[in-house]
Parts: sequence; C-alpha cells; structure tokens
Amino acid sequence: MPNRSTDTLFQLIKSLTKSEKRNFKLYVTRNTASDTLKTTQLFDALDKSADYDEKAILQKNKSISKQQLSNLKAALYKQILSSLRIIRDEDNIDLRLHEQMDYARILYNKGLYLQALKALDKLKDLATQYQQYTYVQQALFFEKKIEALYITRSMQGRADELSNESEIINERLTLVSRLSNLSLQLYSWYIQHGHARNENDLKSVKLFFETSMPKEAALSKGFYERLYYYQCFAWYSFIKHDFLLYYKYCQRWVDLFELHPEMLAVETANYIKGMHNLMSAHFDLLNHDKLLECIKMFKTFAQTKLVEDNENNRILTYVYLYTARINLHFLEGTFEKGTKLVPFLEEMLVEYGLYLDRHRVMVFYYKIACLYFGSGNNEKAIDYLNRIINQKDDLRTDLQSYARLLNLIAHYELGNFDLLEYLSKSVYRYMAKMESLSKVEEEMFAFLRRSFKVGAHSIKPEFEKLLNRLKKYEGNPLETRAFAYLDVISWLESKIYNINVQDVIRKKYLREKKGE
Repeated sequence: MPNRSTDTLFQLIKSLTKSEKRNFKLYVTRNTASDTLKTTQLFDALDKSADYDEKAILQKNKSISKQQLSNLKAALYKQILSSLRIIRDEDNIDLRLHEQMDYARILYNKGLYLQALKALDKLKDLATQYQQYTYVQQALFFEKKIEALYITRSMQGRADELSNESEIINERLTLVSRLSNLSLQLYSWYIQHGHARNENDLKSVKLFFETSMPKEAALSKGFYERLYYYQCFAWYSFIKHDFLLYYKYCQRWVDLFELHPEMLAVETANYIKGMHNLMSAHFDLLNHDKLLECIKMFKTFAQTKLVEDNENNRILTYVYLYTARINLHFLEGTFEKGTKLVPFLEEMLVEYGLYLDRHRVMVFYYKIACLYFGSGNNEKAIDYLNRIINQKDDLRTDLQSYARLLNLIAHYELGNFDLLEYLSKSVYRYMAKMESLSKVEEEMFAFLRRSFKVGAHSIKPEFEKLLNRLKKYEGNPLETRAFAYLDVISWLESKIYNINVQDVIRKKYLREKKGE
C-alpha cells in the first residue's frame, strides 16, 4: 500500500497552503462534470486524512470505485498543478519568462510575426537582466526561425548579428554547465565519502579537480559562472580539510549576492545554502563570534517574504538555523542546554520528513547524539547513534564510521565491558573496510584494547599517555576530521580531570573569551 512517503498525490495535497487549496476549489468549479465532482471528493478525502490509506478512502467515498481511483488520482494531480500554475507570482522570474515565451508563440501562430519578435526582444531583455541565458538561447532559436521563414524586419547584417549572439550565449552556457557539473560531482563525492580519508583520496580529488576546472573560469564575470566557481572551490577545500580556504570561498559565495542583489529572489535556495556553509566554516574554524553574527543575520533573513512565502526556502532556513544553533552549543560547551532543542528537532523531523533527505537526517542524529554525549547522557547518545548504525546506508561513510566509534566510547563510559571487546572488533573491521582508519583512530583502538586489561587505579596514566600521543596529530590535515567529528582531546581531558566533557569545553571557551 502506498504511504505518506511514497504517494505523490498525497504529498502534493499536504504541501498546499490554505490559499492554494481555496484557489484549487475555485479553479475546479469551472467544470461541473461528474468526473470533476469525483476528483473534488477525492481531494477532500486526502486533505482530511493524516496518512494515505487507500482502503479507508474507498470505504468513505462509495461513488469512487477501485478501478476508477488510478485515473482519478492522475486527473486530480494534473488539476492541482494547473491551479497552481495560474497563481501569478510577480517575483518568480521563471514564470514571467515562460509567460513571455507563451505570448511570442501565440502571436507567431496568429501570423503576427513582428509582434512575436517584439515579445522575444522583451524576453531577451528580461532574461539578460536576471542572467537566465537558457531563455535567451530559446528566444534566439525562435527568432532565427521567424527570420528564416518570413520577410519581416530583415536587414543587411541581421543574420550575422543573430549568429554572433547565439555563439556568445552558447559559450556562456557551456562554461556554466561545466562548472555546475564539477560542483555537483565534488558535492556528490563528499556526500558519499565525507572528507578525504587518506593520501590516495587527496591525490585523486586533486587530479579530478585540476583536470575538470575550465581554464577560462577564473576570468569569467557572470553571476552563475562565479557562483559555481566558488562552489567548486568550497567543496574541494572542504573535502581536503582546508577549512580556511573553505571559509574564504563560502564568504565569496554569500558576498556574490550583495554584488547582484537582483539575484537573491531568483536563487534564494543557493543563498541559503551559501549561508549554511559559511556558518559551518566558522564552526570548523572555531570562530564563535562570527558564527553568532551569521546566525543573527540569518534569523533576520528568515523573516523576509522570500523565506516565509516559499515552503522550500522556509524548510531549508529552518533546518540550517537549527544546525547552526547546535554548533554554537558545541563551541560554547553548553551541551546540556543544547539538548533542550531535541524535542523541537524531533517535531521538525516528523513535520518535514517528506522534504528532508537521508543525509540531512543522519547529520541531525549525529549532532543530537553528540549533544547527549557531551552532557554525560550516554544512554540517549547511544539511542541516536543506533539510528545511524542501523540504517545500513551508503551515504557519508565517514559519519557512519564516527557514529560507530562514538557508540563504542559511550558504551565504555557506561562500563559495558562485556560488549566492548565485540564492539571494538566490529567497529575496527568496519572502518578498515571503509579505508577510514586514521592515525588518531588507530591510537584510540589500541588504547581501548589495552584498557580492558588495566585496573581502575592505573587507567588515568593511560589516558594521559594517549592524550600526549594524540596532540601531536592536531596539525595534520588528514587527522583533522577525527577532531572535527569527535572532540577526543576534550574527552580525554574530562577523564583525566574527572569532569564532564561539556565542562572541559566550556572552560576552554571562557578562557578564549577572556583572551587568555
């Protein structure tokens, strides 16, 4: 039976606002045919349902037979999209450009060729203003067709003029396509593997990046060329642990919208993503004040019409604000305070479950687990870590590896020594298989194996030895992910001084605030 996560019609109806539902009812009443009445009955039934239950829908609506349901659903889906299509959105540049192209085609079909060309001129001007060059390409193609078939305003040099325009647009679109492809491929690599795990990863990503980056990209001035160029460098630097370079290109990504304010309404989701990455960069660099400043700016942006009137933008902003707020608790060492966000996060994961990808949900589970681990609630940390471990997913193998390692440490904290030997072997095999073992992790596993044989009175010196060994890896680029995903230094210090992890981090934060 289809459910809430798979039935596309149910998802569409549940995404509608009150005004969109009202508009649909007005749109559909133009036709009072029996089929239309049945589609409205189906619409009302689905709208009132908490979950998609086909059997219950048919029982409550006797006029709809099981044989009719598939066709009625298809017709209703189309009607809803049509009703949404006629809601005019002056801020949506895509709809405005489509509308202008429709006008040109209508005029052309009427034989009003000069008027059609004027409509195409308006389309090109509007598309150029917002750098929507695929529409310019379509307009030029249509314009050449009209000029070739009919005697209109043809003049000497017009053919060359159109040809030159087409060449310039094609070159721009080719460059944008190559840069967007590279950006997407780098992001895909990160989603699959996380940060570079070893020298082989670094070499292969570097080679791919350098051979794929168009040489002319550095000199390009267009908005989309710069946007994807900055994204490419942001993902590349993030993968190879260069957080300073990552920050530099995330800042340029966001600043691009200040240079082109007209593009904010066109590419709002890209601005939101850029702000999310900028806040993440400040977190990675431990820039507490800058992160707080960005969060305040992002909160203000979240209250604008661009966000409030668009469900996609609203969800993205909501998700990234929560992520940044959790990261702030990590930096400040206020883990217990951060756990108070968990009920709201759980509500969000349920409410927006249709729209959140598996990767984002996994990241939230890990961050929630870290909040509980830092506050000393190891049982709750294990609960959330198991949600990641039991997914058997192929995304973010690095995050899955650290979920297993943190799970091992949480069991160690709880004194579940009967499980530890089995768990440590299992985690070690998993991380070795994923080629995820770094020097820091090798040291951690060696310590845990030794600790089984060390008495409670002798364990503190072992913690001190491990701490000294790990500190020498802090400046190693290939070891930074170990410290980024799991603050093992603070954990060891908490064991040595017999205090909670959050107290160790809190003291460090307060010392830095005082400039010590």
